[in-house]
Amino acid sequence: MKVDLNKEFSLPGTGLQAWTFLQDIRGVASCMPGAEITEDLGDGNYKGKVKAKIGPATMSFNGDIIIQNIDAAKRELHMIGKGQDTKGSSSATMDLRAWVEDSDDGKSVLQGVATVTVNGKAASLGGRMMTQVADQMLNQFGKSFANNVASMGEGEEAEMARDKIAEQPAELNGLAFAWSVFVGWFGSLFNSKK
Repeated sequence: MKVDLNKEFSLPGTGLQAWTFLQDIRGVASCMPGAEITEDLGDGNYKGKVKAKIGPATMSFNGDIIIQNIDAAKRELHMIGKGQDTKGSSSATMDLRAWVEDSDDGKSVLQGVATVTVNGKAASLGGRMMTQVADQMLNQFGKSFANNVASMGEGEEAEMARDKIAEQPAELNGLAFAWSVFVGWFGSLFNSKK
């Protein structure tokens, strides 16, 4: 099953600050709930793991991250991620392009386009559920990324961002996920009656 994602996050820092952080693969991985880089193999190759708890189910993937290209002129990163569920029942791949743009207010925007392909047991969640899981994870990612960029500055805002980073959830926020599923389901009841 394939899920296409297209996200945009407003950031509090400059384009240069956001681009600097985007190139920090360990830092960026720490923004994704339940993700971490476990080994730097050199030449843009990494080993990592991702764990997400969704209700009673836990999905854990070990995998590889390959940085395909870093274009400093465009402030763009292209990476491929491939992983296998630790139980061997599922696999996933992700092809991601992310870039930073300056915004008119002196701040910046992080843009991302990804195709995620899931096979095996994890695919049984269905496209709608996978999209909701991905959206929830990416929303948490966007907040954490913005806090990391803000923390690169000085003053009270940077200090507050550092505090938020220390408090960020280590895994997907299950309560927020359950709420988003409920809201989506409830909304679909009214949309289907049209």
